Amino acid sequence: MRAADVYNNGRLAGRLTEVSPTEYVFRYEDAYFHDKEAPAISLTLLKDRQEYRSSHLFPFFSNMLSEGHNRSVQARLHKLDATDDFGILLATARTDTPGTVTVKPL
Repeated sequence: MRAADVYNNGRLAGRLTEVSPTEYVFRYEDAYFHDKEAPAISLTLLKDRQEYRSSHLFPFFSNMLSEGHNRSVQARLHKLDATDDFGILLATARTDTPGTVTVKPL
């Protein structure tokens, strides 16, 4: 099992866990979930419930990944399989992401 903390604008928003290659969980942290001013991290992971489950990596997080040649280079540099979406996310989404959300491995 692999997991990462998910931050929105530097604030801990939740935890993303790969339970198995076919089971993923995103759970908002209690304080973030109950803060009415804190926005949802995406339109597909709204704060109308605290926990989400999926049989594949959530599209919001998949969309944070590079494609093509950049992805191949990242996989090689981090010694990962190019098809390991979760591993590449953990290795590359700590800083300099396209939005306000960053992902930091536990």
